[in-house]
Amino acid sequence: MPSKILFVDDEPSFEKLIRRQFRKQIRAKEFEFIFASNGVEALEILQGDRRHIDLTITDINMPQMSGLTLLEKVHDLDPNIKTVVLSAYSDMKNIRTAMNQGAFDFLTKPIDFQDLEITINRALEQVKQIRQNEEQLRDAQTQLIQNEKMSALGELVAGVAHEINNPVGFIASNIEIAEDYIKNLIEVVKFYQQNFPDPGAAILAKLEEVDLQYIINDMPEVIDSMREGTDRICTLSNSLRTFSRSDTRAKIAFNIHEGIDSTLLILKHRLKGNEKRPPIEIKKEYSNLSPVVCYPGQLNQVFMNLIANAIEALDEASEGRNWEEILENPNIITIRTYAREDNERVVISISDNGPGMSEAVMEQIFEYLYTTKPVGTGTGLGLYISHQIVVETHGGNLYCVSEPHRGAEFIIEIPMERSQPLV
Repeated sequence: MPSKILFVDDEPSFEKLIRRQFRKQIRAKEFEFIFASNGVEALEILQGDRRHIDLTITDINMPQMSGLTLLEKVHDLDPNIKTVVLSAYSDMKNIRTAMNQGAFDFLTKPIDFQDLEITINRALEQVKQIRQNEEQLRDAQTQLIQNEKMSALGELVAGVAHEINNPVGFIASNIEIAEDYIKNLIEVVKFYQQNFPDPGAAILAKLEEVDLQYIINDMPEVIDSMREGTDRICTLSNSLRTFSRSDTRAKIAFNIHEGIDSTLLILKHRLKGNEKRPPIEIKKEYSNLSPVVCYPGQLNQVFMNLIANAIEALDEASEGRNWEEILENPNIITIRTYAREDNERVVISISDNGPGMSEAVMEQIFEYLYTTKPVGTGTGLGLYISHQIVVETHGGNLYCVSEPHRGAEFIIEIPMERSQPLV
């Protein structure tokens, strides 16, 4: 990407002169020049695009707003934007003032273009270093916050899973014992019925009142229902443990499908129907994959972010549609997994049939703090952190394919270890 340089000068011929002198760098896309005829125009450009301007080069003496005033406003707007001032050699007083106000350097008119190129390269190198340092610091801070967040969440989820396991273990064990006791009691009742076919009117009335035969027939179903309930709690507990895995010191072989399924189970309450829409349908198209060597806890976090975003997109798509309209075109999240033909990478695709995104939005979705959600509802960190986890931590790739009104598909590629297929 070329470095963006803003030139500010009120001489009409200045732009042509600069473009002529730096035509090779422009063709090679080393530099991209933006021109303003005065300080007011330059400030408007900076206010609209300051994140992408690397260097400002401004004349000091201009109408409407002088270079000194512009220098001060640029510094207030973004102190990382470097400013080089231009003026006649005789104007040393203003040049000294500019340097005292924080100008990076100064050049005198008429311009020596060799000096100008050297000054531009020095300034851009310093800007590049500052931005790299800021990015490293920002990434470190974000990672630290996220690690603490995931560690706390992991401990909480693991603790809940542990606390669930103890009472469920008691219930499961007692169900087996209760089933044996009930079988024995039923056998005793049947034994009494065989040996005392006429127990008397009072006992017969009581048996009729409690509907003994119904109890005998229904009891196995009651036991099976209790057993199914404890099995479901055990499944939930196992999913919580799978999701909470936070191995950070070393990668381990991990069943990707277990991670996705545990995430879906945790998000189950958000997939259910509510007063605004029917349930969101989940379509799973899993291939027979080998284990992936990864950090399971971090990868589960990526699944959580992407699936949660898909749910929010479908909630947005449901607004303004009635129940019948949604049933005719149901909300669907499709999750596919497969290996690339070279068998070197596993692909996880998470797509929805929601509102989709414009090209302009897609260009920014992985940027730090970028969000399309209303103020107070989105942090702009979810996709940014997901991109870091997939690309930087795992050496993979994360990208999005989308069009307005055609849904969105997020595609994760993770290097895959060669091993036996999972059953």
